[in-house]
Amino acid sequence: QVQLVESGGGLVQAGGSLRLSCAASLRTFNTVAMGWFRQTPGKEREFVARINWSGVNTYYADSVKGRFTISRDNAKNMVFLQMNSLKPEDAAVYYCAAHREQYSDYNFHIPGAYQYWGQGTQVTVSS
Repeated sequence: QVQLVESGGGLVQAGGSLRLSCAASLRTFNTVAMGWFRQTPGKEREFVARINWSGVNTYYADSVKGRFTISRDNAKNMVFLQMNSLKPEDAAVYYCAAHREQYSDYNFHIPGAYQYWGQGTQVTVSS
């Protein structure tokens, strides 16, 4: 059974940093793009960042560009999200997800393109 487990969330002051981790028990981890999404109550799940299967190519939502960095360690089946200069509007439950297709990141900004999801980790930013 595939599992994605996020960790690293918590409470931080505005301007602070957090590093989220996602451990994946996915046999094909090093062949699929990974994404981070976030969601607040009453809103749709929002794309944050994605990294391609090799780790060479990344893409960010405009709202986090220049502040967040996505990375992965294929040897350890892990993906990370370094979040700097956090703002109150970054507060949300953050989810990591594995793309449906190998060697593809088709529609990477859409939740439906991802097959496996973690349970989420809460990030709270105080002003």
